[in-house]
Amino acid sequence: MNGHEEWTDAVIAKIRQKMEWVSEKNREKIPYRTDGNGDYDDRSDASGQWRMDDGLNWWTNGFWGGIMWLLYQDTGEQRYADIARVSERKLEQCFADFYGLHHDVGFMFVPTAVADYKLTGNPDSRRIALHAATLLAGRFNPVGKFIRAWNDLEEDTRGWAIIDCMFNLSLLYWASEESKDPRFRQIAMLHADTVRKNFVRPDGSVCHIVEFDPETGEMVKSHGGQGCGEGSAWTRGQGWALYGFMISYIHTGRQEYLDTAKRVADYCLANIPESGIIPVDFRQPTEPAYEDSCGACVIAGGLLELARHLPEEQRGRYEDAAVKILRAIADARADFGRGCDAIVQNCSAAYHAPEHHFTMSYADYYFIEAMYKVKGVGRLLW
Repeated sequence: MNGHEEWTDAVIAKIRQKMEWVSEKNREKIPYRTDGNGDYDDRSDASGQWRMDDGLNWWTNGFWGGIMWLLYQDTGEQRYADIARVSERKLEQCFADFYGLHHDVGFMFVPTAVADYKLTGNPDSRRIALHAATLLAGRFNPVGKFIRAWNDLEEDTRGWAIIDCMFNLSLLYWASEESKDPRFRQIAMLHADTVRKNFVRPDGSVCHIVEFDPETGEMVKSHGGQGCGEGSAWTRGQGWALYGFMISYIHTGRQEYLDTAKRVADYCLANIPESGIIPVDFRQPTEPAYEDSCGACVIAGGLLELARHLPEEQRGRYEDAAVKILRAIADARADFGRGCDAIVQNCSAAYHAPEHHFTMSYADYYFIEAMYKVKGVGRLLW
């Protein structure tokens, strides 16, 4: 991307320098968050500190391995592949345990097993990824034409679908391309069509959760989910939709997916603050001014992917918005020092959560991935 080379090179140099020691320090872990001392936790720890659904099955557990594969593509250093495979080997145990796996197996196994197979041809990775894809396809509700979200919670979620799952569809697209079996792709497209019709509003804002009747497939209602409330615009959900529909477009070439991604992107562009700092919800009150740097990085990555697939004369506004967000992260919300294992700061899981402004490993993944997009390094793992 013209005009950003010097800045991009400087930020990537900081990423390489930091991840060189962070990767070694945490090579046997699958981290999610840092603690009060700046040290990463370990969701694969078998000591019993994590429950079944937030331990080895935790939905973000693929992103640490994904970061390693990003660095492997950049540097060519074998040690990053070796560290990535620690996650891959540990996550395979989830199949035997079974309980706790849900719609997010794409997030878990695309940045690990699929990435490994794409980049190295590892046959074990192909087997692991196809196993995960088969489990994801098994969650499809054929009447409602959606992939069920979560498992049994306190609420009845049998008819729930969520915007996040647009990203998990990449696992199904890959499985069809690899196995030559169209079933996986068909399920992915049917789910994407349901989301396009029921989640994305005319103005480009997006629902987080839509509830369907699991017996008839009829839409019941939408839920505010992790956003500010019903009818709001949870920013990370905007990113899942924007980037997720781009993934569907890349794998199918269907114009309606590109058009939907563009509509979501235009809503984001109209609401990005001048500072480039992204709130938890684009429709949240002015105070408290909760931020979500993770949502910011997902949106930036989606904008860059959209720009790459548009005619040259249409790309600039989306590229510029993405770089604006990434500059805000790099300049004001990134820790490149040794006091914290994570880079991206001020992430929030949900607007109404009791805690805000902490670190998330997948924020680092999307930040690093987006910086490599600006640089033009590596292939899309999704």
